[in-house]
Amino acid sequence: MTKLRTVQVLGGGSAGSSAHVRSLAAGLVARGVRVTVCAPGALEEEYDFRGAGAEFLAVPRRSDPLALAALRAACEGAHVVHAHGLHAALRAGRVVAAAPRQPLVVTWHALSQAEGARAQWLRLRERRAVRDAAVVLGASSVIVDRARTRGARDARLGAIGIPAPRRGAGPHPGKVRAELGAMDRALVVAVGALEPHRGHGTLLDAARVWRGREPVPLVAVAGEGPWRAGLQRRIDAEGLPVRLLGRRDDVASLLAAADVAVLADCREARPLLAQEALRLGVPLVAASVGGVPELVGEAVEPVPHGDAPALAAAVGSLLDDPERRAALAAAGRAQASSWPTEDDTVAQVLSVYDELRAGRG
Repeated sequence: MTKLRTVQVLGGGSAGSSAHVRSLAAGLVARGVRVTVCAPGALEEEYDFRGAGAEFLAVPRRSDPLALAALRAACEGAHVVHAHGLHAALRAGRVVAAAPRQPLVVTWHALSQAEGARAQWLRLRERRAVRDAAVVLGASSVIVDRARTRGARDARLGAIGIPAPRRGAGPHPGKVRAELGAMDRALVVAVGALEPHRGHGTLLDAARVWRGREPVPLVAVAGEGPWRAGLQRRIDAEGLPVRLLGRRDDVASLLAAADVAVLADCREARPLLAQEALRLGVPLVAASVGGVPELVGEAVEPVPHGDAPALAAAVGSLLDDPERRAALAAAGRAQASSWPTEDDTVAQVLSVYDELRAGRG
């Protein structure tokens, strides 16, 4: 066979899916595969796909004729097109529809929720996204089940491994705490884009409760997004002990400095915050939503989704119980050791690609 060529397609690119594509591209290139990544230009600046050995083509997230033409040109001659996320799958599906012998693989990273008319619209998008896929790789069992109910011909659990945080690569935890002003009080860390459905409102509700603690914990939120101004107004108006840090390139160091990490909401099956916290042995309080319970197992303090009093109580209880924090830290490291590695991910994807190429003659 000729050298395998694949095109990896990203839409908006959540942190988890973008990190996965970067890792996957590096692993495939190392195994002799020619990889082209098609994604918005801003993602190349952040994730450096070229640095992983891949070719990169900036393709905007839009689905207009110009964007689709650019994507179609990039996919011409590829043996496999691999889309990450529903939006990317919808666009890639339109491209491969004109090339019936070009298989499409879709990795579905996150579930969206909707009600009423929007729920019907979401179901239609999900059906279209999996309709043209030869194989759908779901990041969790919940996503695999959803793909099957939406009509996927072949849905499998995907091995989604990403690089472990590099120990010692960033500032010392003590330096991070000093920078944040948390030397003599507890530090609670959350990471995520400042946008709807990330649970930041629930987190601020809980932070209002923590004002009654002595000393008052500091809540540090790493991330940027359109909700920043509104969240900051509320923090200022209510005098909440919360700092919005903006985008950070030292999240592992930030988490390593934390007493507790919080995941108030997440639609991704394998959120990076949860993975990095458990690998680093940072006690995690997380909403039981989506694929999170499957990812973290017993190595978490679970709280109901959207329940600010429960979140406040769980964090407060951990801050008062160093033995429980130590037990969660040990359980987190053990749970993380059971996750797929980057090599596992590349091996599974290559197996799928080879299977599809063999099936197409």
